[in-house]
Amino acid sequence: MIITGMEEFQDICLKKLVEWYNAQSFEKKIDLRNVFIVWSVKALQNYKCLASTTVSGDGIYAEFTYSGDKQELYGDYYGKQENICYKE
Repeated sequence: MIITGMEEFQDICLKKLVEWYNAQSFEKKIDLRNVFIVWSVKALQNYKCLASTTVSGDGIYAEFTYSGDKQELYGDYYGKQENICYKE
């Protein structure tokens, strides 16, 4: 896989998040309208971004890393485990 710019990288990541999400056993299926980029950066030949869904309560976000040296894309998927308020 060869990525030639930030916009292409982000488009691919959003598609990968939709594919992954729909392959899980979640009740709802999503499309590109239900995902968004939270943050992204390019450093040297590498790209990284965080993406999430607009599905209320699912707590899903994904981290994508593209290695320009290896021309490989890696995806890590996370779910919200707990929300705790600390008042000190």
